[in-house]
Amino acid sequence: MTDSETKRLVLKVAGRPVAWYVTHHRLPARLSPRPYLHPVTTLAGTGVTELTPADHLHHLGVGVAVPDVEGHNFWGGRTYVRDQGPTELDDHGTQRHVAFQLGDPDGFVEELRWVAAGTDLLRERRTVAAVELTDTAWALDFTFSLTNVTGAPLSIGSPATNGRPGAAYGGYFWRARKEASAPDVFTADRAGEEAVHGRTADWLALAGADWTLVFAGATEDTRRDPWFVRTAEYPGVGSSLASAERLPVPPPLPERRGRCPHGETVVRRVVTVVADGRLGRGEATTLVRKAVTQ
Repeated sequence: MTDSETKRLVLKVAGRPVAWYVTHHRLPARLSPRPYLHPVTTLAGTGVTELTPADHLHHLGVGVAVPDVEGHNFWGGRTYVRDQGPTELDDHGTQRHVAFQLGDPDGFVEELRWVAAGTDLLRERRTVAAVELTDTAWALDFTFSLTNVTGAPLSIGSPATNGRPGAAYGGYFWRARKEASAPDVFTADRAGEEAVHGRTADWLALAGADWTLVFAGATEDTRRDPWFVRTAEYPGVGSSLASAERLPVPPPLPERRGRCPHGETVVRRVVTVVADGRLGRGEATTLVRKAVTQ
């Protein structure tokens, strides 16, 4: 499963490679270097991710990206500053691969450090699995757990919490394949970017020319996060950890500090169906239910 030359893992479904997970890379600091999945394909081999596209160089396939962790940028690119707008700052953090606790052809468990200005802010445990659903669809099951390791209060923000309406991005993020026409986006009861962006939904589908991605929050906390959606400017879908207000990640309670130096943990699980063809609402519902309950 390991490609030592490029330091990546290959995930397979029914013996077919469907995703490549890159743990070590050479990227400029302003892109907030981090592990990512790219390329990701359907079972028929259609690519459904992009890496460092010209419109947003800091979009790195599929992964976890957060624009504000206690004032440090783990998203990449410019930082949104209240009353000033997007600004070039030397404030970028890095997600560093520590080790794989488990590695198989269909998934892995990984430990990561979130480091900024020479200081560890968060420790992450990431669990990823590739699951066969049908002969034309599979699911990427992605869980991340972020633990405060600073010993002090820490919080996660977004451009929205810093004063930019409608820009509550930050969390799980999938930069999809850009095609000649913008993809369609829909939920069980809404359709179109304006109708679904910034809202909660049990699942949300993005349909391109001959592929469909169906995203679903697989825990109550994850389902409470609104979806961040772009189709017209570029195709991308993500969760919003900090939409209306900053998300606290507390330090350990005083009575626990001697026994456990680490603080509280934020856990999210997103399951994404990767399907050949353009799915309708009924097909999307059936597949996502199967994927979440696997």
